[in-house]
Amino acid sequence: MEPIKIAVAKGRIAEKARDLLSQGGIAFPDTLFDERKLMISSMDNSYQLLFVKAADVPTYVEKGAADIGIVGKDTIMENGKDVYELQDLEFGSCQLVVAGFPESFPVDTKSLSVATKYPAIAKAYFEKLGIRTDISRLNGSIELAPIVGLSDVIVDIVETGSTLRDNGLVILREIAKVSTRVIVNKASYATRTEVVQSCIDLLKKGVEERRANYYKS
Repeated sequence: MEPIKIAVAKGRIAEKARDLLSQGGIAFPDTLFDERKLMISSMDNSYQLLFVKAADVPTYVEKGAADIGIVGKDTIMENGKDVYELQDLEFGSCQLVVAGFPESFPVDTKSLSVATKYPAIAKAYFEKLGIRTDISRLNGSIELAPIVGLSDVIVDIVETGSTLRDNGLVILREIAKVSTRVIVNKASYATRTEVVQSCIDLLKKGVEERRANYYKS
């Protein structure tokens, strides 16, 4: 049988995903699990992990190069790919927010300049509020933008808020709560329902076991 291909975002998400899969009963050889490998197979060859950039996970899944993807909710929202979102893995939790100086988002504002690495999310959010935007896409140090006058506000991921506070910025609005999710290719789910659902169930089992261990500690 063709193995189930699982695209995972490199780095911390890949490590956490491998741990969850292992807790759920899918064993991978530790000696092969490093970022120099682009793909590894489970011990029984039933599953393959594909290591890709986070932003590319939804594309791999939508196009069918991977049956399943494990990636942050923010990436799913920004990409807007035609996939199923089936499971919250309950790690990597943070907020997607509008932030800036305390008075930079008045209630009656009609337009804003926005800096973000999530232009699609920002555009959709402010359009719903009827606010015109001039969006600058940045890839890092987003908090600097309002400080130097590049933007009125930013749209970004916040975990603890310490970087905002250290630079005199505050959370002005919450757009969404974000965590790591499981997405599935629609054709794979239709034609390989049993094996795909089996993998989802194993991931759920891993989440439940981790949650149980947390409350025991």
